[in-house]
Amino acid sequence: MAALRPLEEKLEQFRLASRSCDHVFKHTLGQAQQTERQIKNEFEKLRQFLREEEEARIAAVREEEERKSQMMKEKIEQMKGDISTLSDTIKVVKDELEAEDVSFLLAYEDTMKRVWAAPQIPGKDPGALIDVCKHLSNLKYRVWEKMLGTVQYTPVTLDPNTAARSLALSDDLTRGGHGGDEVGAGQQQFPNNPERFDPYACVLGSQGYSSGRHSWEVEVGDSTNWTLGVAASSVRRKEEFSACPEEGLWTISLRDGGYWAMETPWSFIPVEKRLQRVRVELDWDGGQVTFFDPAEANSAPLYTFTHTFTEQVYPYFESTCTRRSLRILPEKVSVQVDEDSAGQDLTRSRRNSLE
Repeated sequence: MAALRPLEEKLEQFRLASRSCDHVFKHTLGQAQQTERQIKNEFEKLRQFLREEEEARIAAVREEEERKSQMMKEKIEQMKGDISTLSDTIKVVKDELEAEDVSFLLAYEDTMKRVWAAPQIPGKDPGALIDVCKHLSNLKYRVWEKMLGTVQYTPVTLDPNTAARSLALSDDLTRGGHGGDEVGAGQQQFPNNPERFDPYACVLGSQGYSSGRHSWEVEVGDSTNWTLGVAASSVRRKEEFSACPEEGLWTISLRDGGYWAMETPWSFIPVEKRLQRVRVELDWDGGQVTFFDPAEANSAPLYTFTHTFTEQVYPYFESTCTRRSLRILPEKVSVQVDEDSAGQDLTRSRRNSLE
């Protein structure tokens, strides 16, 4: 009956919404389990590092103990020999001194030789004790400083809740693509949540920016199709769009074998050799998004967009290449200790890794 049709349509909508909620519920459980496993794996790596570092430092103490103990044992044995020799000499000299006068005079020269040939009293050895300071001074700080050499800091990580279902991300959320390298391939069973891009193969960085200066490097390698830059938080997720400023995106792209700034119309970017990496620099307050080839030191920018930003923007990544995924490069973390009248102030600096 026609009167029931609106209710039947609404019922079908409720059923679709219920299935969608059920999908989100199951996906959330899976996300929690996977995240928990990854956290455990990462902490196990840290614990393994600490165990190995503890064993190495204890071994260093024991090695020093064995070396210095052996040195003192040898010295003690030598001193025992010297004591025995000196005791014998004293006994001989004493006997000669108690002899008749003529015998003493005849043996005087030999007696004095024995006196002057007696072992010398050994001096004290500096550094004989365990160098406790070497092993314990700022121990936790020095272990932490060494740990920095084993960990990586990535200025941008990918947000899996925004990734198109055609994309697969690495466990550490620094690599994304359609296959090859370290990521999987094929359509992912992700829920169609509001944040997720569909149908384009896009993903956003996990952190948005509404002030300041920020930069990150992306390894594109031999990927044949990619788009990089920043996107406004209001960019459309469920509709087709062009990666241009009018749509809330400031990007450059490799398409059809050429490099383009995604203006309207596209602006060709001449390059002398194929880009392997791209550095994106965002100056939100200054209203600029600039792209560089990090392989060319002190080179001119590949392209610069100028815009007055009024909302939060996110790092933007897009790729349809099935051969090579995009990878956000880590930065190397270093520690610098500055001493002043108030004590020691620790400051952290980062420089781009050239891995």
